[in-house]
Amino acid sequence: MHVARSAGLTPVLLATLAALPTPTRIAAQDKVYTLEGLVVTASPLPRAADAVAQHVTVLEADALRAEGIVSVADALRAVPGLQVVRGGSFGANTSLFMRGGESDYVQVLVDGVRVNQPGGAFDLSGLTLDNVERIEIVRGPASALYGSGAMTGVVQIITRTGDGPLRGSATVRGGSFGRTDVSAEISGGGAAAVGYGFSLARHRTDGILPFNNAFRNTVLSGAVRLRPDAATRARISVRLSDRAFHFPTDGSGNVVDTNAFTYADEAVLGLDVTRRVAPSVGLRALVTMHGFDGGTDDRPDGPGDTLGFYGFTSLDSGQRAAADLRVDLHAGATTVVSIGGNVEEERQRSFNESLSQFGPSTDRSDNRRWNRAGYVHAVTGRGPVAANAGLRVEDNERFGGFVTYQAGVSVALRPGTRIRASAGRGVKEPTFFENFASGFVRGNPDLKPERSRSWEVGLDQRALDGRLGLRATYFSQRFRDLVQFTFSPPQPSDPNYFNVAKADARGLELSADARVAALTLDAGYTYLSTEVVDAGFDEGPDAAFVAGAPMLRRPRHAWSLSAGYRAGARLRLDASLRFTGRRDDRDFSTFPATRATLDSYTLMDAGGQVTLWAAAPGRPGLDVLVRAENLLDERYQEVFGFPAPGRGIYIAGRMTFSPR
Repeated sequence: MHVARSAGLTPVLLATLAALPTPTRIAAQDKVYTLEGLVVTASPLPRAADAVAQHVTVLEADALRAEGIVSVADALRAVPGLQVVRGGSFGANTSLFMRGGESDYVQVLVDGVRVNQPGGAFDLSGLTLDNVERIEIVRGPASALYGSGAMTGVVQIITRTGDGPLRGSATVRGGSFGRTDVSAEISGGGAAAVGYGFSLARHRTDGILPFNNAFRNTVLSGAVRLRPDAATRARISVRLSDRAFHFPTDGSGNVVDTNAFTYADEAVLGLDVTRRVAPSVGLRALVTMHGFDGGTDDRPDGPGDTLGFYGFTSLDSGQRAAADLRVDLHAGATTVVSIGGNVEEERQRSFNESLSQFGPSTDRSDNRRWNRAGYVHAVTGRGPVAANAGLRVEDNERFGGFVTYQAGVSVALRPGTRIRASAGRGVKEPTFFENFASGFVRGNPDLKPERSRSWEVGLDQRALDGRLGLRATYFSQRFRDLVQFTFSPPQPSDPNYFNVAKADARGLELSADARVAALTLDAGYTYLSTEVVDAGFDEGPDAAFVAGAPMLRRPRHAWSLSAGYRAGARLRLDASLRFTGRRDDRDFSTFPATRATLDSYTLMDAGGQVTLWAAAPGRPGLDVLVRAENLLDERYQEVFGFPAPGRGIYIAGRMTFSPR
């Protein structure tokens, strides 16, 4: 991993902040560590959920783990407005579509660190819930705050830091498809100013196909919170993962290969330091690094494998290193203006070799680009009204400058009733391959960023002393300058990528929750209408973009229902139904590919947790968890030609160590 470049910034920033004077008076809010009820992803500073204008969902990881959910992808499946698509078995490439946008339009953060590849792509298959405290999902363009990639929204994974005496747990899980999961976690804090949380986990499965379908994933995660004095806070986080996915399938889903696999090593490092230098002035420095090494290994299956294109290997290695410095100016009790600057370097080196009966061919590339940005954000509130506005100016080394904005307002009409509205502009930079590819495919260094404009309005209602909640959000988005590939450029010397396609997406997100004694009920529904406005180079009814047709893999209707029962602290039962409607895809078993339809499906999951005995001084506690996924054994596909897993039954034992 390439850590040195970002690590060199760390001591400089720490020394600078440490040298600043300590104020004689610190606002009371700086003495509070808990973020319960606050959202940290939607604005520069944590805000109360009721003050956020965008549609926000917060998932508590402890509740997800109690249901037996292991991966972030599975945690996101029932969230309105989101569509998770996995290309077959466990470990296959897993994409996230939000509000009809492309799968590379969602910015994914781990403790503030951007973990998307340059150009926005992100594979959810390696993200687990190990050591995770909560997941925040903010819908709508957030490029004004996070820059390129946050076209349709942001998903942030926040890891836990503990407090108090040392506590920990160890979990062993096994079941269908040869699945074994082993994990251990510890957390605590030596004093009020120190907190820490660490976990180590290994996940493995044999997969759903008859051979060469194993997936393994090892994850080390940790975070440390420090408060050296009353004015300073620091948080250091790290997440390391090493995974490999074996796949016997070709591009159309046929099971034909005995030894092909993909692999990926990732390192996520973050240092976040804040310091109050005066009662109304705060500073924040954030240094981040995401390093990745991965590729594909598909060597000849044997001595007789010599026809056609019979071998392929590739390696991609790179990093994103960034530093962000911000000043927060407090004007009164409820108004804050944040002014900051950001600098980021993206680097990617690639190599691949193809073997064929016509001879070997190789290709390699080494590219980098710098991006600098300045931004200003303001949040305010008076009485029942809370508002925010932000502006960001980017200066990219490769394609110049662009401006993004964001604004929103939330109004409490009466206790329990709130209306909100927001609008913004998002952008996404091209990938290195789209810019600089050479050989059979030629990149276009003159590509512009893809862009979006979006607005939403919503109504939130809580009744019956908070036991019943209803939420409705209508949204509309326009995507322009979509980068498109063509086999036949206008001129032989032209590149293969151009900004030509356009699309629209609009829809409705509904959710409801109810609490009746020990019973909890949750429901969600998404109506989504997407339309290709300009198909660009694509022609014919089987193209990837067809003018007037919906975009691929976006269902018009999706809903979920879940119920949970709690019998004190010892018994928990959960059950859920999730429906995904029909959607278009492409069948690659023929050339050229043809348009296909994926059938709708309904999945049922159920699970339970029982505490056999609780942890006590000198005695560990023991929990037993059971989970059934796809209980009705529904046959379905999320990607055409690649069957999804059938029924799976899993059982886990968890020992907890906790002082009383």
